[in-house]
Amino acid sequence: MIALASDHAGLPLKREIISLLEEMGLPYRDYGAYSEQSCDYAVYAQLAARAVASGACERGILCCGTGIGISMAANKVKGIRCACVSDCFSAKLTRLHNDANMLAMGARVVGPGLGRMIAEVFLTTGFEGGRHQRRVDQIMAIEAGEDLTAGL
Repeated sequence: MIALASDHAGLPLKREIISLLEEMGLPYRDYGAYSEQSCDYAVYAQLAARAVASGACERGILCCGTGIGISMAANKVKGIRCACVSDCFSAKLTRLHNDANMLAMGARVVGPGLGRMIAEVFLTTGFEGGRHQRRVDQIMAIEAGEDLTAGL
């Protein structure tokens, strides 16, 4: 299950992602927004991020004007590793190396075709593990309040 969310600016790109998910046969839940009336991205980011963090959804894709604000909001939810991405290489590496569980994109930054490609790469790339697991563990340790700099 893929969690989706957007604000009004990201809605057109989210609609493209919905089309992609349907073509791929992947189930999804759309947490809003549902119209182009101005709204606050943080509300919808939190809804989708909570679904991913709880395990109700495996991954999430978020869209706003730039992808920046909605990714920052999602990353405030414990357990979320959301990457704001504008190219396929970064989408691949954020899965391979960072085990990102959410992707954010900007509808004003990437067009619909590129947005679909980025989302497909994100959804079809697995986590490489190995040496990268230690780094993901460190990211989560920071989230838990641990001081990684102790002893430096």
